[in-house]
Amino acid sequence: MDPRYPLQTAQETTMKTPGPDHPITLTPAARQVRVAYEGHVIAASDAALVLQEASYPPVFYIPRADVETGFMSKTAHTTNCPYKGDASYYSLLMNGDLTENVAWSYEAPYPAMEQIRGMLAFYPDKVRIYEVDEAALDDRRHSEAMES
Repeated sequence: MDPRYPLQTAQETTMKTPGPDHPITLTPAARQVRVAYEGHVIAASDAALVLQEASYPPVFYIPRADVETGFMSKTAHTTNCPYKGDASYYSLLMNGDLTENVAWSYEAPYPAMEQIRGMLAFYPDKVRIYEVDEAALDDRRHSEAMES
């Protein structure tokens, strides 16, 4: 690290590549992924990715275009993952309630994680994250319409 730049991140020295000792896989979500905050759907995506890292719980990464970002603002909080890079964090302001650091994003991930560039992931203890089977919903709506 250059002593003239004390806040410089040490990406060059900390970057690790996923492998057998720390596997990371990215796969398309099988169903539509939705994120809700206090009953309001703030994200709905058919293009979400599931990141499975080592023994950690899976995390859904959602394209920014599928998120209602008008309720979100970037915070000063950042972290570094030696496998993914520097993460930026976002707070959510809705109905007068501020939930800090509800989501994170890798704006410039390390090469092995390029697929998650700019996507948003949400903390499941701050929002509700769930999968929806659109075909099943369409079938149910069709059945309900036929019964009425």
